[in-house]
Amino acid sequence: MGTIKRILVTGGAGFLGSHLCERLVEQGHDVICLDNFFTSQKSNVAHLLEKPNFELIRHDVTHPVWLEVDEVYNMACPAAPGHYQYNPIKTMKTSVLGAINVLGMAKRCNAKVLQASTSEIYGDPEVHPQPESYRGSVNTLGPRACYDEGKRAAETLFMDYHRQNRVNIRIVRIFNTFGPRMHPYDGRVVSNFIRQALKGEDITLYGDGSQTRSFCYRDDLVEGIIRLMNAPDDVIGPINIGSPGETTVKQLAELIIELTGSKSRTRNLPLPADDPKRREPDITLAKKHLNWQPTTPVREGLRKTVEWFRSIDMESYRAPTPNY
Repeated sequence: MGTIKRILVTGGAGFLGSHLCERLVEQGHDVICLDNFFTSQKSNVAHLLEKPNFELIRHDVTHPVWLEVDEVYNMACPAAPGHYQYNPIKTMKTSVLGAINVLGMAKRCNAKVLQASTSEIYGDPEVHPQPESYRGSVNTLGPRACYDEGKRAAETLFMDYHRQNRVNIRIVRIFNTFGPRMHPYDGRVVSNFIRQALKGEDITLYGDGSQTRSFCYRDDLVEGIIRLMNAPDDVIGPINIGSPGETTVKQLAELIIELTGSKSRTRNLPLPADDPKRREPDITLAKKHLNWQPTTPVREGLRKTVEWFRSIDMESYRAPTPNY
């Protein structure tokens, strides 16, 4: 292995953050996981606590933290609509103040820092698939704007710290991701459908189910993020990381019913405000600069995810907000 680095992962006990911590610990790095446990679970990183190169800190990234690190992965922010809309002002603070705090640390430590941005910055896109050059179609006054605009502002801060203070940055735009350790009550479509199917409940489709998403398995996503962090310093992004394949929400529901052997039926509900009709990344830059593309088929990833959901006690999970 190369040089051992001191790495901070904010939001490190979350779905993606915990897998990222796991990978970095396995690589031998000295990893600090920082999380306030709003939508994440301590159980996600419990198996790492006995490792000598892992440390867990309960802290809210909206407040400054003083650490000496070589790299920062800024993964902190609720990402499911029900959770980020529960306290929209706090969501905006997490994105903006969190970015300011990790960038300030990176400037002081001369550390490299990666921002986990999102496909949500494209809003309800008028261009398909979405390349990084597309500036998006976001309703700045809508109920999703706290997340969309918070992440857009964070990207602005990262670029300004890079230009003005020469901070070594990376920006990744993450598209829909799924896999084991998703919170059963995170309100995302994959976890909602699997939970409902395993319980034999109606599967709730918003709208007619024709809206599309691109579903990327978590292992592929984490690999892409690490490759971007380790890319040459002239590759700062933003770079889309996600699956270039489209699946309708209705197709997803039918596939999950098949994989779970459930007798659940679908039930249609009104489409939420500003819900994107289509979402698919153009991953040309990821292929070119990172030699990355997803390798796990959706069916295979869903099979592993269903297995994990079957293995947990869903009653032991507390819904973070009433909006799930």
